[in-house]
Amino acid sequence: MKNLIKILPLVSFLLLQSCATIVSGSRQTVKFNSIPAAATVFINEVEVGKTPVEKDLKRNQEYQVLIKMDGYKSYKTTLSKKFNEWYIGNIVFGGLIGLVVDPITGAMYKLTPNELTARLENDNSDVVFKDGGKDIHISVSLNIDPTWEKVGQLEKAE
Repeated sequence: MKNLIKILPLVSFLLLQSCATIVSGSRQTVKFNSIPAAATVFINEVEVGKTPVEKDLKRNQEYQVLIKMDGYKSYKTTLSKKFNEWYIGNIVFGGLIGLVVDPITGAMYKLTPNELTARLENDNSDVVFKDGGKDIHISVSLNIDPTWEKVGQLEKAE
């Protein structure tokens, strides 16, 4: 029993040397969802799958995320690295080794957001009619493009 009391503080001291690495790890699982589902997810321009999908990412860098689906506007965002509070455990418990190890492994950071749900908006719809061999394109848009020529206006039916 006396040996256990002597060894326990030493083991705790050694285990808590890199608090963030032990508690959080150097990688983080981030979940990607979309409404509607089955959109393609790109991280740093590399396709990683269709929503819903989870990806294990290194904590020590930021990521550019693009979620896209045919017929919908693309959704872009950045996964940012933020300070991981577990890193403070190195200071509280005297983990000098952890002050060096956690930044190297990236465990002193956490990625935000850790779950991402993109609501994809419908893209402009384009309808093509044939009129005597000529194609007539009709585009309906809630967003006005100043380069387009306005040829008509919808009016509310009474």
